[in-house]
Amino acid sequence: MNKVLLFAGTTEGKNIAAACRNQGLELWVSVATEYGKSRIEPAANIQVLCGRKDEEGIKQLLSEIEPELVIDATHPYAAVVTENVRAACKEKGVEYLRLLRDVGAEDDSFVFVEDTESAAAFLNTVEGKILLTTGSKELDKFAAVEDFAERIYARILPMPDGIQKAMDLGYPCSHIIGMQGPFSYEINKATMEMLGITWMVTKDTGAEGGFTDKVEAAADCGVKSVVIKRPLKEEGISYGECLGLLKKRYGVEPRKEVTVLGIGMGDGETLTLEAEKACREAELIIGAKRIAESLSSFGKPLEFAVLAKDIEKVIRASSALKIAVAMSGDTGFYSGTKKLLPLLSDLDVKVLPGISSIPYFCSRIGESWDDALLVSAHGRYCNLAGKIRSNPKVFALTGGDMGIKEIAGILCDNGLGRVRLVVGENLSYENERITRGTAEELKDKEFDSLAVILALNEDAAKEAVTQGLEDEAFLRAEVPMTKQEIRAVTMAKLKLSKDSVCWDVGAGTGSVSLEMARAAEDGFVYAVEKEDDACELIEKNMKHLGVTNVQVIKGLAPEALKDLPAPTHVFIGGSSGSMIPIIEKALEKNPSVRVVMNTVTVESLGDVSEAVKALGLINEDYVQLSAARGRKLGRYHLMTAQNPVFIVSCDGPGVPKANLLAEEREDRR
Repeated sequence: MNKVLLFAGTTEGKNIAAACRNQGLELWVSVATEYGKSRIEPAANIQVLCGRKDEEGIKQLLSEIEPELVIDATHPYAAVVTENVRAACKEKGVEYLRLLRDVGAEDDSFVFVEDTESAAAFLNTVEGKILLTTGSKELDKFAAVEDFAERIYARILPMPDGIQKAMDLGYPCSHIIGMQGPFSYEINKATMEMLGITWMVTKDTGAEGGFTDKVEAAADCGVKSVVIKRPLKEEGISYGECLGLLKKRYGVEPRKEVTVLGIGMGDGETLTLEAEKACREAELIIGAKRIAESLSSFGKPLEFAVLAKDIEKVIRASSALKIAVAMSGDTGFYSGTKKLLPLLSDLDVKVLPGISSIPYFCSRIGESWDDALLVSAHGRYCNLAGKIRSNPKVFALTGGDMGIKEIAGILCDNGLGRVRLVVGENLSYENERITRGTAEELKDKEFDSLAVILALNEDAAKEAVTQGLEDEAFLRAEVPMTKQEIRAVTMAKLKLSKDSVCWDVGAGTGSVSLEMARAAEDGFVYAVEKEDDACELIEKNMKHLGVTNVQVIKGLAPEALKDLPAPTHVFIGGSSGSMIPIIEKALEKNPSVRVVMNTVTVESLGDVSEAVKALGLINEDYVQLSAARGRKLGRYHLMTAQNPVFIVSCDGPGVPKANLLAEEREDRR
């Protein structure tokens, strides 16, 4: 097997080792410290060697391993190590490859010095507090600065040896900052402002080492940068060129690392530190235009894509190995993350949460959200009025055709004009606006298309959740209606779920349609009725009861059914002699449909029984229900019988279609 020796110690070295994991070569990785060893992920084809080595030690290592290639990915300021590796390879006749970091951008305001001693000497000529960002190795040389214990703040790795060294040299604990970098612009800026820094000392570690973020933060804080020059003028290849060589020579095909992250509310202030780190380390950032551009400060290439399939295409076409995919808000709250993850199952994917609009918004308005129903009406069908009618607190994302003005109008049209609304627009941005009012007060106001809403319905708790509304709850006119007791048993036989797609054939007043819509609040009901006055009455009852997930279909079945989506449940209250064709049409669209048929005549019961046999329906169940209602006569109560009703329920013989509702919802979107 091919043998390669990698001298690591930098982020690039760690990434090269990661790219070679489980590939067709043996890789030895030499690091100086246990900390460096901990950054290398183990694999069957990777061995990590820990400890500092001089030139003789490197020669011995070359003799033991006999690599055909040595990659030097040590720190650009580890000049002695680089000279030793280069010399050892030359003597042993081993191919040597130097991995270079880009030089940071120069600025006339920088104070360039040759080495650490020169930096310390310069600092003795100026006044003000100093931030050292050069590590713990040369703290002793900066101890030569006059009043160093009062002037210097040393930011070093949070390792016991380094911190102890600083304390032994006389640096006070309050001036020792133990943190792991690289650090973002924001962290650098906050540190300098908090400590009142005048001078910042750094090495030109390139963008990968955080140089750019340090000097830009310093400039914006009015802090002067003292830059220690690189000790060697070197020749070599870039990180990308190194990966290309490994691919060409050894067939190394590193797995792409994709981080899907929530950016919070979008203004940068709500980006988590973990997400910030992922953006800083990424070679490419992908997201919707508005979202990706909000991360432009990281200075990374941007690709704009919204749909999961388009994001996947960009990821697979890109040569970048570390990719950040930015999602609005939180990755688990109505996010495109759900559809994207199955498409990336062959890649290394990490998901980072973000701050979603619900906790941010509720914190701004002083409301809890643990007791709120969370829904999205953003570019999708949502029975929002139904949910507000039955829940005291509903939080909704809006957008597309379902804006705040439209929602308020629907609530008013359905008897919910008194519901209190709190609307949030442009959350976290300078033009953030929060508006309060009833649906009636807000129905004529203009709002941003992308907004959130919290609906507070004090009357929701009074809504009955049991099936079988009182007959008096419906507007009647002269249209026949299925009575309360029959409706209650019919609903039990239908066995609806919250997301059922229902047909009510021969809907009459719509009493069963509306009962089904209330039960299947995430589904939809198509009320099919041939009589004009009955259709009008159904629509009146919809508004009367505040039900919006019903559509009235004027026409005669089965012709009126041909363009309807596939049903999960069908109730037939009137067939006009077309029982078998109606059920056939339902079975054609969904062979496993649940069917319930009500009839009051023996002849119609015969038609039902014939249909069950002819169409091979299964799990049939026959119930005859006779109900009598009490009426008061003087001081007595007499029972008045209602017509007996036959309730027949059964299932289609086909295989269940689990994706039925999903397909229907996609069609409605």
